[in-house]
Amino acid sequence: MVIIETVEQFDELINENKTLVDFYANWCGPCKMLAPILEKLDSSFPNLVFAKIDVDKLPTLATRYYVSAIPTLILFEAGKIVEKNIGYLPENKLIDWITSIENDKKIG
Repeated sequence: MVIIETVEQFDELINENKTLVDFYANWCGPCKMLAPILEKLDSSFPNLVFAKIDVDKLPTLATRYYVSAIPTLILFEAGKIVEKNIGYLPENKLIDWITSIENDKKIG
């Protein structure tokens, strides 16, 4: 899991990798519930880089991608948004979501 600290780091990461980005805040209950699930799934999807952005520390990125509710997951490929999910997903639903995107060949 990559913790994004700067806008430059974020831009480089999403342009060079297929990246699932978790927009979160430390005070957010659903974000805290989602965090260990993402940590666990990180190794289950080797073709994806899992990353986290604290919206309180990098509000410019939250604004750039119209993140108005957290947690928000955005899947990027070649710097472009492939898919977006707003709100908490339990582990099985998150796996289904990622798998369906891969199966639909939205990422490859």
